[in-house]
Amino acid sequence: MRQVDFLVIGAGIAGLSAAARLARHGKVAVCEAESAPGVHASGRSAAFAHFDMDDPIVRALTAVSMPLLEEPAARRHPALFLALEGQEAALDRVEANYRVWAPGIRRLDPQQARELVPILKEGSGGVIGALLDENGRKLDAHAMLEGHRRTLREAGGEVALDAPVTALRRDGERWIADTPGQSYSARVVLNAAGAWADPVATLGGVAPLGIRPLRRTVITFDMPPELDVSGWPFTKTVDPGFYIEPEGRGRLLASPMDEHLSDPCDAQPEEEDVALAAWRVEEATTLEIRRIASKWAGLRSFAPDRRPVAGFDRTARGFFWLAGQGGFGLQTSPAMAMAAEALACGLDWPEELRAADVEHAALSPARFA
Repeated sequence: MRQVDFLVIGAGIAGLSAAARLARHGKVAVCEAESAPGVHASGRSAAFAHFDMDDPIVRALTAVSMPLLEEPAARRHPALFLALEGQEAALDRVEANYRVWAPGIRRLDPQQARELVPILKEGSGGVIGALLDENGRKLDAHAMLEGHRRTLREAGGEVALDAPVTALRRDGERWIADTPGQSYSARVVLNAAGAWADPVATLGGVAPLGIRPLRRTVITFDMPPELDVSGWPFTKTVDPGFYIEPEGRGRLLASPMDEHLSDPCDAQPEEEDVALAAWRVEEATTLEIRRIASKWAGLRSFAPDRRPVAGFDRTARGFFWLAGQGGFGLQTSPAMAMAAEALACGLDWPEELRAADVEHAALSPARFA
């Protein structure tokens, strides 16, 4: 049986970013059920950092994280937030929320928006206004994951792949976790299992929090050869609708921003959601999407209040929740890892979080008591 101080269950961005920090304070092992890190939510994200999130805590966590999102894992890329017909109030709301953290955001008229994304329609069903953030971040999920894994290994930690936790129990002052190839004894277990966070808790006899996996669909399609889209901004409607993002010179990625309750699984796209993605883009642009180049789906996992969770369980000693990072896990991972390190190791609450008015109570699982 391998003895560790911290056992992290899940090698997505939540688990690996926290593990890299925890390795400063003791021996860390990460158990991942899949054959590679970040197979599910982390590897299927649109991977773009911005402040168009409804919850103020998520925006504050993003603000703390932004300075820590550096190349090669992140590069500056503009973001454009569109208001379509009937979305004027939503545009005002997004602008007010955004300016708290990014006062340099600019309001654009329809013509200015079309200069950036020339396929946008004006008039009925088209763009009526927009916001431009020139300091968004295009994220590289693979580079982020591998950077954390490298830091962890250099500190003497380990990542076990193809190692699902099949049994989890409390034994005196420690937790015992069994995987097909190895058993671990840990002082602290961090549940960073994403869509599987509640099942992992139940496996250890811990009451679930109500973490819900929601399926989201993404498609890619090729553009007319005369269009170079590589410099186009990440473009998103301010109310539910769609987002598009350049994937190289001649391809766009698109999502209908759908959310469908799902069991934890290897999510697959449904044909009606693929069609919805294409339809929503066609309705607001001059494009005709004749062929889908690729399609996939991922599970974005949310706590009941749609805020992330970090902290020890109230009733299960040594069981730490690091879950519910929704569709914002990559862009908030530096701040969430900072919080997890402080809480799991009994350190002072980070000044960066305090300065952004993020207190532990906003993240604590105790809020669901």
